[in-house]
Formats: sequence, structure tokens, C-alpha cells
Amino acid sequence: MEERKGFGSNFGFLMAAVGSAVGLGNIWGFPNKMGASGGFTFLVIYLVLAVLCGFIVMVGELALGRKTRHGAVGAYKALSKKFKWMGWMGILSAFFILFFYCALGGYCIKYTVLNIGDLFHAGFGANALAETAATNGNSLGAEVFGAFMSSPTEAIVYGLIFVALTMLIVLGGVGGGIEKVCSVGMPALFVALLAYVLIRDTPQSCGLPTIEKWRNDYPKNYSEKQEEVLTTREIFFKYVLNNKMLWFIAIANAFVYMVRYGCLDWAPTYLKEAQGYDIKEAGWAYFAYEFAAIPGTLVCGWLSDVVFKGRRAITTIIFMALVALFIFLYWQFSDNYMIVTLSLIAIGFFIYGPVMLIGVQALDLAPKNAAGTSAGLTGFFGYFFGTAILANVVMGYVAESSFGWDGTFVLLLVACALSIVFVSFTYKEEQYLVQNRK
Repeated sequence: MEERKGFGSNFGFLMAAVGSAVGLGNIWGFPNKMGASGGFTFLVIYLVLAVLCGFIVMVGELALGRKTRHGAVGAYKALSKKFKWMGWMGILSAFFILFFYCALGGYCIKYTVLNIGDLFHAGFGANALAETAATNGNSLGAEVFGAFMSSPTEAIVYGLIFVALTMLIVLGGVGGGIEKVCSVGMPALFVALLAYVLIRDTPQSCGLPTIEKWRNDYPKNYSEKQEEVLTTREIFFKYVLNNKMLWFIAIANAFVYMVRYGCLDWAPTYLKEAQGYDIKEAGWAYFAYEFAAIPGTLVCGWLSDVVFKGRRAITTIIFMALVALFIFLYWQFSDNYMIVTLSLIAIGFFIYGPVMLIGVQALDLAPKNAAGTSAGLTGFFGYFFGTAILANVVMGYVAESSFGWDGTFVLLLVACALSIVFVSFTYKEEQYLVQNRK
């Protein structure tokens, strides 16, 4: 008999259990029911019943399933044939609940489409019904829901989409489908709820004065234009994706991250396999690289702010040139453990400053309402292209090719040079911004 596959980790099982217990009804329906049924009194009774009934039943069913290693019907039948009907009742209950969730899941997918439409100001967004809602004297939410309910075809289509997605997940099995989706989906739901509770909009978008105006504390280069509330389309297509300076910074960041992780990730392997150092010596060199980053970042920031008066590009160029110098020494004197260690310390000292400064420079080159998106663009280039693609895949391929480890060092030196080139493209624009701040 083929062994029944189960969950691969306790975390995956926990997330699946939480996902089964904390449904959309708990998120949307529970607050309304508690408010209409006595408030705190209702909550106390709910918690007592959850502990005395829900928890005990859940533990009992888990124990029964683990003991018998069968499904709902087989587990109850293993206890006694006269209890077999209880297993069928459980399956029927889940089947009937699925009808409700098909409709509710269809609503969720529909509202996701509406929000995407609003995000990009498309004709299929909810805001397209704003004028109709005002004419009918309804709120926008009521108008959108009424329009959706008046179209049975649309409701059925979105419900079927939800069923198809559910089937794809279930077809993946317990470990490959349910566990994988719940391990990502439940933490994402928790973060979304936390963000919904904690994150607030900008004051001016809520009709309040700006922080600068409220505190009567204006920086030298302050402009009221900075306080304009930007739409998502403006942030992406006017200030970020259409800003060639940000693209230069993002590309430079990819090469900086390639150098950072190319040295960090491959150092133990190179020193142990290619140079014959033992694991202890390689480990100390690895530690020295990371530890040097702390003072290096502080020095880099101080130089950028105090010595170069906010000029990030020139600081980054100097530090990356020094990184290239010590990579060359690391390569040419790799048989000398003392020089290797000192070179790695120097590389760690100088590389983390540019990592930090490029993120700061991205914020300088974009309006403050687009700062997060700008930092996200540079971060994406750094981690995806620089780390995942260049530092891991490309360098690993070159190391195993006929070029060997010498080829990887050439790649690191080329990456240093390219990072300097792309950062230098922003120097003139940065000079203009610094002069305007005075």
C-alpha cells in the first residue's frame, strides 16, 4: 500500500490549521457580530466555547487522524463501524461550506480586479462607477456591490475562477499544494492585516497640514510641491520608471551587490577548495569580512555627509575603486593567508558603504512621496540581478568553466568598474541637487 503523504514541516501544518480556522468569516463577520451581540460579553463567551469545545474537538480529531492514518470516513470507521456516518457528515459539511466560499472567493477575486483597475486608473476599476453612485445617491461601495450582484454571469465566472484555483492547489497534494500555499499565504495575510491596522496615509491626503507646517519647521530646500499627493501611476511612470538617473543607480547597485555577495558567498569555497586552507582559517576570513562592514559603513556615511557635503556619487566611486584594488590583491596573493585576511577585511570595510549610499542616493533623486518605490527599484536590481543572477549563477558557472577561479576575479573587477561608470553618470545631476539645497 502506498504511503500517505503528509505535511513536510510543523510550520506548514500550523499555517494550514490556522488557515482552516481563521477564515474570511472571522475577519469580516466576527467584528460585526460582536458589536451587535453584546460586545465584550459576546467575546468572553466566544473564547470560553473556543477553548472548551473547539480546541478539544480539534485535538481529538488530530489524535484520531494520526492514530488511524486514514481520512475522515476511514478514521471513524476504525473506531467503530457504527461511527462511520460521522465521517460522512464531516465531508458533507465541508462540501456545503464550499458553496459559500465559492461565492465569497469570487467576491474577493472581483474586488482584487477592481483594485488593480483603480491602481492604474483603468476603465474596469471601481472608480468608474463613482458618477453613477453619485447620481443614484449611493456610496461607491454599495454601487459596486449592487452592480456585481445584478450580473449573475459575472458572479458565476468569478466563482468558477476561485474553484479552478482551489483545484490547482489541491492537485498539488498536501505537501506540494496545501502546505506551500498556506506557508506563504497565511503570513502574507497576517502582514496585510497588520499593515491595514498600523499604516496611515500622509497627513495632507487626509485633509491635515503637512508635518513641516504643523511644526513650523521647514528645511532650507523645502518646496510645497514636494507635498503633492501622487497617484500610483505618477509615482511609477513619471518619477521612477521614467527617471534615467534612478536606472543608472539601480544598475550600479546590481554590480555592487554582485561584488558584495560574490566575495562573501564564494570566499569559504575558494579558500578551502582552491587554496587548501582549512575550514577554521576560511571561517575567520569570512568573519573578518562581515565584521569590517560596521566601521566601514559609518566612515562612508560620515565622508558623504561631512567631507563631500551630501555628494553620494563621488564617495561611492572612491570606495568602489578601493574595493577593486583589494580584490586584485586578494586574487594575486591568495596563497598568503595574512594578505588574504587583510584584503577581505578591506573589501568588507569598503563595499558596505556603497551598498548603503546607493539606497540613500535613490531617495535623493526622487520626490519624497516616491522614495519607497525608488528604494524598491534599486533593491530589486541589487538582490535579484546582482545577488541571485550575477553573484550566484554567473559566478558559479564561470568558476566551473575553463576560466576557473581566475575568471571569477576578472568578473568582480569588471563589476567594480561598471558600478563606477554607472554611478558617475549621476554625478552632474547630484551636483545640481546639492547646489539647489544651499
